[in-house]
Amino acid sequence: MPASTPAVPEVEKLLSARFGVPVAIATVEHQQPWAVLRAILADPAPGLPASVVVKWLREHPNDVRTDPRQVSTEQAALEFLAELGFGLVPSLLASDLAARVLVLEDLAPRVPLPEPLLRDGMKSTLGGLTAFARALGELCAVTAGHEKRYVGRRAVFGPAERLVDRWESLGPVWKETGPLLASLGFGVPLAAERDLALVRTTLAEPAPFLAFTNGDPEPNNFLVHEGAEPSGRIIDFEFAGYVHALFNAAWIHVPGPAWITVADPAEYDLEDAFRLALCAAVPEAADDRLFGLGMSAACVARAVRRLNRFRLLDSRAPGDNSRVQMVATLESAADIAEHHRCLPDLRGWVRDVAGMLRRRWPDADVDFASMPAYTPRG
Repeated sequence: MPASTPAVPEVEKLLSARFGVPVAIATVEHQQPWAVLRAILADPAPGLPASVVVKWLREHPNDVRTDPRQVSTEQAALEFLAELGFGLVPSLLASDLAARVLVLEDLAPRVPLPEPLLRDGMKSTLGGLTAFARALGELCAVTAGHEKRYVGRRAVFGPAERLVDRWESLGPVWKETGPLLASLGFGVPLAAERDLALVRTTLAEPAPFLAFTNGDPEPNNFLVHEGAEPSGRIIDFEFAGYVHALFNAAWIHVPGPAWITVADPAEYDLEDAFRLALCAAVPEAADDRLFGLGMSAACVARAVRRLNRFRLLDSRAPGDNSRVQMVATLESAADIAEHHRCLPDLRGWVRDVAGMLRRRWPDADVDFASMPAYTPRG
């Protein structure tokens, strides 16, 4: 195990303090490739769990996910959700912020949703995907209107970034990507710029759709029981905070980092599961215009931010699936904006850019209709 792995005696000390009795750990299992251990307790007394999960701040040569604030954010998020009675997350058992360690409820035998999805396919895993969409809608519904409460709890641990400030933008290198596309004849037209401004405003001023997110709402962060009634738990709150609620649903229509394709909205209406749960506390979500604009803005912003990788992808060898994924991302975002009859000029520009990439990268000029839902990027 890596040198940064928490020492077993320190974890035993945290658990002993939490439960008020001596706790001994028999074995630990490093859950590669994550900075996560499963600790099996030795002869746990009544009232003690058989195992726990220990999570620590990872070390990464490229400085990815290494900010100590991530540990504080996850602790604040799980405590906040426990106060609200939201049970679809792991319980926080103990923490040592100085050591950057959290001890969490072990959710085994649940597994990440992509495991059965990749093994069994979309149709066999529809129950799990629907449960994920519903759980995220419930998360938004439970937390809507409680931003000040969360901000107060998070402030105990020091300053944190406001996610609404991050997600309304098009990424830190858009000022380079935009001119680069313009040099290829695909600058953003004035009418599309107006739509882009609407996207920014919609995401930056989300009320009444302001709601909580774990910061990375993707299927890999939903643990499900296999072979049981579809249910699951949302994990990984390192980047939690308040954003437009529809940020939590963009994964339904626009491929995340792991996928080339996602579910066909005409065949698998995961959006309805999310929307119905959200409407329980956000009645504005029943308004087709408001909901459609929010969904379109979240999806198109996700795709345009991904377009910031253009220079990197353009430098890769033909046949790299990340190029195919980029085209799929843009076209799926344009499709959902068209479905909701929103952002006509911006979605047209997005389609034009996707067409340019198909011509520039012949290896990415593929028929996505021939690919099954949730084809992995590989």
